[in-house]
Order: sequence, then C-alpha cells, then structure tokens
Amino acid sequence: MTDAAALPGQPRGGALSGPATARAVNVLAPNASAMTLDGTNTWIVSEPDSELAVVVDPGPLDEGHLSAVVATAERAGKRIALTVLTHGHPDHAEGAARFAAMTHTQVRALDPALRLGDEGLAAGNVITTGGLEMRVVPTPGHTGDSLCFHLPADRAVLTGDTVLGRGTTLVAHPDGRLGDYLDSLRRLRSLTVDDGVHTVLPGHGPVLEDAQGVVEFYLAHRANRLAQVETAVENGHRTASEVVAHVYAGVDRSLWPAAELSVRAQLAYLREHGLIQGRDDF
Repeated sequence: MTDAAALPGQPRGGALSGPATARAVNVLAPNASAMTLDGTNTWIVSEPDSELAVVVDPGPLDEGHLSAVVATAERAGKRIALTVLTHGHPDHAEGAARFAAMTHTQVRALDPALRLGDEGLAAGNVITTGGLEMRVVPTPGHTGDSLCFHLPADRAVLTGDTVLGRGTTLVAHPDGRLGDYLDSLRRLRSLTVDDGVHTVLPGHGPVLEDAQGVVEFYLAHRANRLAQVETAVENGHRTASEVVAHVYAGVDRSLWPAAELSVRAQLAYLREHGLIQGRDDF
C-alpha cells in the first residue's frame, strides 16, 4: 500500500465526512462514480463561535443529502445563512435551488444563471457571514465559472473541481480552457507561497495536507500531457479521439469521454500558440 504522505498533496486518511479544519466540515454526498470519486464534498463553513454558517456546493438534487447537510449544521448549533457555488456542474449545483428553499438562503455564484438573489460572486469579494473571512478566488479552466474560496484563518482553500483530492481534473472544453486553467493553478500556487495556504479542501476526494505539492504536481502533469498530445499530433494522430486512444491507452476506457474534453482543450491551446496546425474542431 502506498504511503499517503508520498502521494501528491499528502491526502489525509480516515473518513471523508466530518470536521476538516477549525472552520470547515464536510458532508459527503451519496453520488460516487468514476468522475465524482467518493462523491461530492459539501462544505459547511463557519467561525467556531458563530451561529451562522455558509454552505459551499450543496451537491446533487438528493433530498437525503440536503437534509443531512442541514442536520449536520443544526447538531453543531449552526443556522445556514448563505449558499455559494464553486461552479455549475450538476454534481455540485443541481441541489442548490432546493437547498436554498429548505434553508431560506440566497445562492451566490459567478454565473448569473445559477444565482438566487441579487448578489453574485467575483474577484475581490470577501464573504463575511457570521464573522467569517472567506475570500473569492477566480479559477477558470475546469469550467469558465470556476471559483475557489480561501480561508486565511485555516490556511486552507476550497477548490471545487480545480484541484481534486485524488487524481487530476478535466478541462471541460469548450467552456473550460487550458490557458485559463494553467493561470488558475499558478494563482493557487501563489496562495501557498505568499499566503501560507497548506490545506486543500477539494470538491471530491480526501483533504490534502500539502497544497503547494499538489499544485506543483498538477502543473507538471499538465506540461507532460501537453507534450504527449503535441507528439501524438506530430506522429499523425489528427483527431481528438485518435489522440485519446494513443495518449490515454492505459486509462480505463470509461474515462475516455472526459479525457477527450481535456484533449480538445489541449489541442486548442497548442493551436492558439502556433505549436500545431489543423482544423479548429479536431
């Protein structure tokens, strides 16, 4: 068995649900799959001495899960006062409207189509519910509307799907763009270097204890995959599906459709930078 400390980001062992930092508690949604790993992590975030809490990513439209999130907060003496979204994929956001109705809260998100209420989320915003300090960090790339949330007091960052607790994420072309994603990873690396962030609270998978290590791993992984895709094209693999079959030959075929989205993003990036020639759609 591989030592967790030797894995990228040093994933924390033990149960995924429960307290992760002084301010963040996870409630794991029952939607495990090859794409969602153990399921979606729904985060309840609050100051330890406050009666008010913020929920990040209510998750799928599952009544049992949404009720479990409310019950977890209530057992801790908390009232959910705000719902926020890292991005709009259904495994994170499908239950948001129902959850907002259950808790009488607004839903704040970058994408106006996902909001319930007048307020959105944007760079520079700081969520201060119940004395909390949770800073909004734009991290487009996985999707165009992806956000992370920085908890300075916990030296932690909630990453949604931008960084996962296990494995790597996809760049969901065409909404997701590889250039944006690389910039977002560098922005997260700056949080680890300049702001002392060491804990990743991901949208899927275990908590990571080495934020800088996992971001560096992601950057190196992307550079390696990009080089593989460029070489595959140079060797005559001209369509996205051909590149997937070549570059991802050792990956479970059930993941190939997701891999093709990332490959399309990589091909677009290479084309934009003049590194390959070819059709716009591949």
